[in-house]
Amino acid sequence: MKYDVIVVGGGSAGSVVAARLAEDVNTTVLLLEAGTDYPDLSNLPSDIQNGHTRAAEAEDSKHNWALRGTITEEQGEIHVAQGKVIGGGGSINGQVYLRGIPQDFDDWASWGNDEWSYTKVLPYFRKAETDLDIKDDFHGTEGPIPISRKQGETWPVIQSAFHTACLQQGYDTTDDMNGVNPSGVGMVPMNNQNGIRMSTAITHLGPMRHRLNLTIRGNVFVRKILIQGGQVTGVEVESGGEVFTVEAGKVVLSAGALKSPHILMLSGIGPKEQLEEFGIPVLKDTPGVGANLRNHPIAPISFRVKEGITLAPDASGVRIALRYTSKGSKDTNDMMMTTSSVFNPFTGEELPERTGRISCVIELPAGAGYVRLDSADPSVQPKFDYRYFSHPDDMRRMREGIRLAVKLLETDAYKDVSEYRVVPSDEILATDDALDLWIRQTVGTARHVSGTCKIGPDSDPMAVVDQQCRVKGFQGLWIADSSVMPQVPRANANATAIMIGERVGDWASQGLNID
Repeated sequence: MKYDVIVVGGGSAGSVVAARLAEDVNTTVLLLEAGTDYPDLSNLPSDIQNGHTRAAEAEDSKHNWALRGTITEEQGEIHVAQGKVIGGGGSINGQVYLRGIPQDFDDWASWGNDEWSYTKVLPYFRKAETDLDIKDDFHGTEGPIPISRKQGETWPVIQSAFHTACLQQGYDTTDDMNGVNPSGVGMVPMNNQNGIRMSTAITHLGPMRHRLNLTIRGNVFVRKILIQGGQVTGVEVESGGEVFTVEAGKVVLSAGALKSPHILMLSGIGPKEQLEEFGIPVLKDTPGVGANLRNHPIAPISFRVKEGITLAPDASGVRIALRYTSKGSKDTNDMMMTTSSVFNPFTGEELPERTGRISCVIELPAGAGYVRLDSADPSVQPKFDYRYFSHPDDMRRMREGIRLAVKLLETDAYKDVSEYRVVPSDEILATDDALDLWIRQTVGTARHVSGTCKIGPDSDPMAVVDQQCRVKGFQGLWIADSSVMPQVPRANANATAIMIGERVGDWASQGLNID
């Protein structure tokens, strides 16, 4: 059968795109997902449904691509969790629903992308959500995703101590981290309701499943996009051990910032030298495919929690964060700090018993990495390297952040909570060189991969898509996921990826020519 549109990838953005396109009953939409589809929400596995568990991020989970990538030379390749299930990363993440700050999008606009200014993306953030706490022009009231800050709930001891410590260090409070003034310490908005992770597979795709013009197929691996004479004709897929061709005049690639550039390169769109190295016919030499890989480095300090203090998973409960500006930075809110116990909400790592952490996050990294081909075989994952601390400003800010976290831990707020600091030791903190080495050896990474197929004007040789997310040089090919972000937002990437899905869906539903 031939479809009007094929959406490749049922993650946070792909589920939104497919659902919005299917609102037009005259448009036939096929959504393909490499992982499992769970059409009956009553049979949703607990690791996907339950916001308290992180089993879906385990390296041996069938819901995780379990990729291997490099973050620093000292650590080499590490496990990188990426969602392989309907809902994608939004089905296995920590349910933090932080938007990028207004300056993020105004920066994008200043780089020649005026369609992505804050005033133009705000309606699409609002369209996706119903904010249960704040009712104003900056928050949605009728969207499918419920957002709350767990107001009125009892704060866990770890979270309360962190909040008090930030105040004792002179930081202001913020009541709305998704508003126009997100600086300071406050409660983090979450897309978790009553312990249920509200992914777009539930909120957007679920209500549309009855539509006869929407077909959803799980366990279908997309090998490449098929193009003739610059026009998309469909996709080549593998299902049940067989290879098939599925026809469509339009394809929206929503496979994420690691898999979308991989699929493009396998299809003949990417850096010429890489394609030729593996014998892939070059349809277009596009050097920006796989370049500009962005993500948030995370380095935590650890402390031993005193006897008698109960630690519980805080994935779906109250969570506190501090947004602040590093010393000497020209960009506001370029750093974030959070606290956790039991497991790290950014990385999914389970923590030792009676261990608490204060994590430092570089929200606006200066350095960038890459995604590269490792084989012409689609089943072989691409190589990728975040190249953390390739820019000296990133190390300066992380070093400063670690020392600030130590100061927070030494405030009176933690006197009844922390027994002692576990790491880093005083010896490590004594010199910049020792601290820098420790950071490179222990730094972790968020799942906020982005930037590898970025939006940009024609004057930017590294731009892959135009402002409407159409792949330059081809008819009928779009990308709608975090790969199109020119820079990772100063926030968890999920909310911004959903906004991108809403934008692409809206452009298409309004009749914008997506050829």
